Amino acid sequence: MELLQRLAKLLDVKSLVTLLLTGVFIWLCIQGRIGGDQFLTVFTVVISFYFGVQMEKRRGGGDAP
Repeated sequence: MELLQRLAKLLDVKSLVTLLLTGVFIWLCIQGRIGGDQFLTVFTVVISFYFGVQMEKRRGGGDAP
């Protein structure tokens, strides 16, 4: 049951955008359209923002974006 709850939380809009953006940048890197350093920069910003928002929610920071 807990697995289903976690899966449901994963399917919120921010999570889907994060996963989609990650997939797109992986694809662009594989295709050679962007370099590994560019991928790492964008990926780090996106993941840092996502986990920062999640941590703020857990701390009770109110309405985090």
